[in-house]
Amino acid sequence: MDSDEVLLSAWRGGDAKAGRTLFARHVDGVTRFFFSKVQTGVEDLVQRTFLALLERTEAPEAGVRAYLFGIARKLLLRRFRDEYRSPIDAGTVSVADLRTSPSDIVDRRQHLQILYRALQALPLDLQIALELFYWESLTAAEIGAVLDLPEGTVRSRLRRGRELLAAQMQSLPAATVAADLETWARELRERVGR
Repeated sequence: MDSDEVLLSAWRGGDAKAGRTLFARHVDGVTRFFFSKVQTGVEDLVQRTFLALLERTEAPEAGVRAYLFGIARKLLLRRFRDEYRSPIDAGTVSVADLRTSPSDIVDRRQHLQILYRALQALPLDLQIALELFYWESLTAAEIGAVLDLPEGTVRSRLRRGRELLAAQMQSLPAATVAADLETWARELRERVGR
């Protein structure tokens, strides 16, 4: 099995099979990354992330996976900036803060609302750090490359993010949260084709 770096080099050299292999290896994680923050345009954002990975010429210092999520984060912030026509401070603004229309909330499925409410109440960079750590199994150093932060700062943010998420989840009914987490995970797996 070739490393991500070998596949990326081959893909950039014109090997379409290497590109398909690299895409298949990471598409689920990138899709989850966007799906937990936006409800529309996920497929486009995923495609743009992989296209940017292909088109860039520099070698990823912290590994292809961390580099890929760094690209995804920048595309997400650009989308929010364009959508809300103002700069977004991902260290303090949460996805919930960005939702301005009540119809956005009403249209979402009820069982996803509880988990989203808890995650989206966190500042965006804390949400991203927690998701990358727990769902994508990135190390603190790799997350640091994504967020452009030192590893120690990432560890502090992970700790703070866990505390804030726990507080958010405690404010929700326990039985509803457990059922919603299971349903959310199942639907996410179905959405990304697992």
